[in-house]
Amino acid sequence: MSSLLKVDNEIKKKVDAFRGRITAEAEDLVANFFPKKLLELDQFLKDPSINVRELKEIHSEINLTVPDPILLADIHDGLEGQNAKKRKLEDGADDKVGGTKVFVMPGGMMKSNGKLVELIEKVKPEIRTLIEKCNTVKMWVQLLIPRIEDGNNFGVSIQEETVAELRTVEGEAASFLDQISRYYITRAKLVSKIAKYPHVEDYRRTVTEIDEKEYISLKIIVSELRNQYVTLHDMILKNIEKIKRPRSSNTDALY
Repeated sequence: MSSLLKVDNEIKKKVDAFRGRITAEAEDLVANFFPKKLLELDQFLKDPSINVRELKEIHSEINLTVPDPILLADIHDGLEGQNAKKRKLEDGADDKVGGTKVFVMPGGMMKSNGKLVELIEKVKPEIRTLIEKCNTVKMWVQLLIPRIEDGNNFGVSIQEETVAELRTVEGEAASFLDQISRYYITRAKLVSKIAKYPHVEDYRRTVTEIDEKEYISLKIIVSELRNQYVTLHDMILKNIEKIKRPRSSNTDALY
C-alpha cells in the first residue's frame, strides 16, 4: 500500500494515535459507560419528578386577565341603522372578527411552564450524551471494517449492521431535540393567541393539553434513551468477536 500511495510518516503517526484513542474510548464506552448509563436512566425513571400521577400538578398558570367587554353605542336608529349595517356587510368591511391589540403583557414577560423547563433541562444533556457517545462508537466500528474483498464478508456485514443501528439511534436522539423545540414554538403561538383572544377558553385549555403531552413525551424519551443503551450494549457484546475480527483468516486486513 505504501508503494501505491505515499503517506507522510508524521501524519501517519498522528492518525494511528487517533485510531488508538478512538479504540480505547469506544471500548470503554461499550464495556463500562453504556451499562452504567442505562442503570442511571432506569433510576431516573423512578424519580418523583417524572412520575406525577395527577397531571394537573404540572399545569402552569396563565396570568392573562380577561378584559371587560366594551359596549359600542349605535349612532344609527331605525331604518337608517339597518341600511348602514347592510352597506357594511355588502362592502365586506366588517365581516372579519379582530382580536385584542397587544402592546405589552400586563404582568411583564409571559413565562414558560417552570416545572417542564426544569425537567427538559435534565433530559436534554442525556440526549446530547447519547448522540456523542454513539458517534464515537460508530467511528470505532467503521475503522475496524477491513478492505473490500470477495468472500468471507459475514463479519463485515455484522459490522455494517452495527454501524447502521448506531446511526439510527443518533437520528432518533436528534429528533428528540427537535420535538422539544417544537413544543416551545407551539406553546408560544398558543400563548400569543390567548393574549390576542383572551375571551376564548379553548386556547387556554390547549396550552394545558400541550403541557401534559410534553410531560408524557419527556418520560417516553427518557425510557427510549435507557432502552437504546441496553440495546447497543447487548448487540455489541454479543457480536464483539466479529466486530473486532470480521475475517479470522485475514486479521492483517483490519489495519
